[in-house]
Amino acid sequence: MNKSVLAGFAVGTLLSFAAITGMNTGVTDGQAFANESNTYRQLNLFGDVFERVRAAYVEPTDDAKLVENAINGMLTSLDPHSSYMNPKTYRDMQVQTRGEFGGLGIEVTMENGVVKVVTPIDDTPASRAGMRPNDYITHIDGTPILGMTLSDAVDKMRGPANSSVLLTVVRQGREEPFDVKL
Repeated sequence: MNKSVLAGFAVGTLLSFAAITGMNTGVTDGQAFANESNTYRQLNLFGDVFERVRAAYVEPTDDAKLVENAINGMLTSLDPHSSYMNPKTYRDMQVQTRGEFGGLGIEVTMENGVVKVVTPIDDTPASRAGMRPNDYITHIDGTPILGMTLSDAVDKMRGPANSSVLLTVVRQGREEPFDVKL
């Protein structure tokens, strides 16, 4: 079989396949293509800005840090609980929330200047002490959390291994704050 006949057969087969699969997906293919095209334009814009910053910013930049911050910006724009963690930050978070190295066994976030319990982890000091999702920790060992970063508050709560910590907790449905010793 000569090359032109083989090429014609291959092109015909591909066109037939495209026509058949195109008929099955209907009108949404055009919409999907438009959305995909717009997504690629936005990604190209991101790439252009990234390259411009790398080439023309007044100080040297760290490429990995730029990309990490861009990813974090994308995720934090979704909701207050989404963010990007690089591998080191993720390992640190696991240590802080799994009850290891003096950890309490709670997943926390910062909300309105205080630490909010996202969830206690089963069979950890926090879960055994009755901590609940949506509890607010306002003081650690008598020190107000207001003004601390989440990282500082978590470090203060962790403390050394085999040490205890006194948390002042505000819980919806209870009139007064109460203390929990872990």
